[in-house]
Amino acid sequence: MKSEQPLLGRRGTLFLLIIMGAFPPMTMDLYLPALPLIVETFQTSRGTVNLTLGAYMVAYACGILFWGPLSEKFGRKPMLLISLTLYILASIGCVFARSIEGLIVFRTLQGFGGGGVTVVETAIVKDLYNGRERERIMATIMSLVVIAPMLAPVLGAYLLKVASWRAMFVALALFGAFAMALVTLYRESLEERYTGHILHSWTRLGTVLKNPRFAYLLVVFGLAPMCLMAFIGSAAYVYVDRFGLSEQGFSLIFAFNAAFTMLGPILYVRLSRSLPVQTIILGAFVTIVLGGAAIALVGDLSPWIFAGLVAVSTTAVIILRVPGVNLLLEQQQGDTGSAAALIHFSTTILGAAAVQIVAAHSENMIGTLGVLFVVIGTICAILWLLVQHRPFVAEKVSHTA
Repeated sequence: MKSEQPLLGRRGTLFLLIIMGAFPPMTMDLYLPALPLIVETFQTSRGTVNLTLGAYMVAYACGILFWGPLSEKFGRKPMLLISLTLYILASIGCVFARSIEGLIVFRTLQGFGGGGVTVVETAIVKDLYNGRERERIMATIMSLVVIAPMLAPVLGAYLLKVASWRAMFVALALFGAFAMALVTLYRESLEERYTGHILHSWTRLGTVLKNPRFAYLLVVFGLAPMCLMAFIGSAAYVYVDRFGLSEQGFSLIFAFNAAFTMLGPILYVRLSRSLPVQTIILGAFVTIVLGGAAIALVGDLSPWIFAGLVAVSTTAVIILRVPGVNLLLEQQQGDTGSAAALIHFSTTILGAAAVQIVAAHSENMIGTLGVLFVVIGTICAILWLLVQHRPFVAEKVSHTA
């Protein structure tokens, strides 16, 4: 750890990073069991209700681009406090939404605020940790953050039994307030601030993107999360509508999927002790391809076959996150906020596109999901084979190993 946090300490700092990392899965997954019910409540279509997911992700991605560069000029802590305030207020707005259009608007604002939490969390990790320690911290955060998508649908299903789907957004507002309380204890970790004009802050995004090494790896590691987001966006419809599970049954089988992916970061750390990182990454891409082919061929036979195949494939996606983010951050010595913004923006906006692709083929979601896995995995594997031994990859990998 490069600088100490006197109030939080090492464990408290890690806990704060885990809580901030849990924002995307908590905000996405808590109300997944209620999607079919929201369709009935507002007497609308699946596609329209899916806009509460798509609009959230697009706004979340835009928020990442907005808050990330600003955190380089004004500091991490002020941006966290402002974005959390917006998140909390938007969550309360969702509680009182009286139309699907209103819910979409407040989900958009919620996503814009949530984007700030995610991008600043990644920047803080770069501020505080180096090399192999950074990989271990990221692996720990990702492993524990997976608890959120395990618990979120279960909590959501419980809230559906004792209250309405609106209670889920009350829970998210309280979660945001808890995170804000922790942030007040955090000491600013940004040592050197951007001194240019505020309007020039966002031009640093272009500066980072002009780095060809960063841009290439951004494509390689930005496409793979589309598979995970496509599954998350379609899971409720597949398990509840296609396989006929109850909301409670869905929450349990979805928790199984989430629990399986918890192994991803831990598995990566252990494998990296004995295998080249390049081999691990290529193996993960191949697993996505094979898993996708199996989903397309036999995933429709039963919910447990589907869940098992998805668990293996999405675990491979999670394995890629630790070395992928670390390699990308290693390509930039400065402009950490902008680099983190571009990393999260690309994965989020592509994830939103993946959700809509699968939703557009509602008559065969499982087959579409499998084909998407195969296509994405193949593209990424080819792109990775072309650069895995290039100096800007090989040297950074050996540096962090």
